[in-house]
Amino acid sequence: MSSSTNSDTKNDFSKGSVIKNILNLALPMTLAQLINVLYNIVDRIYIGRIPRDATLALTGLGLCLPIISMVIAFANLFGMGGAPLCSIERGRGNEQEAEAIMGNSFVMMVLSGLILTILGLLLKRPMLYLFGASDETISYADSYITIYLLGSVFVMTGLGMNSFINSQGFGKIGMLTVLLGAAANIILDPLFIFTFRLGVQGAAWATIISQGISAAWIIRFLTGDKAILKLRKKAFRLSLRRLLAIVGLGLSGFTMAITNSLVQIMYNASLARFGGDLYVGIMTVINSVREVVSLPISGLTNSAQPVMGFNYGAGEYKRVKQAIVFMSVVSVAYTTLMWSLVHGFPEYFIRIFNREGDMVEAGIPAMQIYYFGFFMMSLQFAGQSVFVALGKSKNAVFFSIFRKVIIVIPMIILLPKLLGLGVNGIFMAEPVSNFVGGLACFGTMMVTVWPELSGKNDGSSRSGGV
Repeated sequence: MSSSTNSDTKNDFSKGSVIKNILNLALPMTLAQLINVLYNIVDRIYIGRIPRDATLALTGLGLCLPIISMVIAFANLFGMGGAPLCSIERGRGNEQEAEAIMGNSFVMMVLSGLILTILGLLLKRPMLYLFGASDETISYADSYITIYLLGSVFVMTGLGMNSFINSQGFGKIGMLTVLLGAAANIILDPLFIFTFRLGVQGAAWATIISQGISAAWIIRFLTGDKAILKLRKKAFRLSLRRLLAIVGLGLSGFTMAITNSLVQIMYNASLARFGGDLYVGIMTVINSVREVVSLPISGLTNSAQPVMGFNYGAGEYKRVKQAIVFMSVVSVAYTTLMWSLVHGFPEYFIRIFNREGDMVEAGIPAMQIYYFGFFMMSLQFAGQSVFVALGKSKNAVFFSIFRKVIIVIPMIILLPKLLGLGVNGIFMAEPVSNFVGGLACFGTMMVTVWPELSGKNDGSSRSGGV
């Protein structure tokens, strides 16, 4: 199988150690994702320390998470959909098509960002009440999401286009992208929240300004000389065939984010009904902790995708199998360690975001229930990653829907009413879904993909060692 000169000399994942190729991307990508999470996490930490009404303000911000997840969903649709296709085409030596995919993805991110801004501003208030807002928390939620929506295009470009930097093997550049924005956010947050006394509005302004800085950096790099695949105007011409391929593969990441949004809505609405504003605030803290502790596993599985996709496109099937084994073993080991830490020291994690007695006391058992069997979630991540990397979008989309929509949402509705479980039943929905969904996704991947890879001969004998 032919390969271009650039592909042979720069970031050719079919050469050298598979593990080293993954780690070369995983370390900077994980750090980049950790920094990226700071955009929202830092907001919550500062808001949790507002002198008055800290819990109500934190709860109000938590009510905005489903809308934020919707924006992220569209960034995933075109970013996570286009980037693996770029890796596959680059592995085949077809860089012109890879650039066309990237250009089409960029145009769709900008267009969908503008549409989401308009629709969000029109529908925000009824959506927030639907998501569990009360008369006490609606003003905080409305203030934050209004400003956040004004920066939707920045968020879409900053999150979605960074995937195209990472897919080319520039993990360090991808890390610097989010480092630049996160550093700006860390500086601007206390300035806007406390110095200018803007409260939750200040947190939102800091976030979108920072995302705008990240987006500008990304566009400058992808139009510069250092990028292998460049963002060119001639690639902006939309092709229906290309868009269908991008959307088809991106549906996995899109579905995961949309179903996350639906689950957050169900959690907040049910907790507001059975436990009130306090438990909606606890769910905000739980989601914040989850974003941090799941980052390394997300970084590892995402960084393995370009390596698996490139080798799959190059016909190096043995190397794809090596990547699957390494990714899966490390994922299970890490999530097992984090489960033990969160279960053993829940109070420490809660106090990072809020130190008020009621939230800490009620939050400890809630967190221990929610994270039970956390290691099973890694099987979902690993199986999903393989399906996306190899272009098997239907499988990836199905298991995104299966775990969240078919398992979690019904459990949130049913468990609180069974045996008088109340709020504890709501938190139990997550571990049930991790066990059932994780086993189903990973098991299906091993039964379908593994035999397929084993039954094919490598396209060449140039592969390096493990």
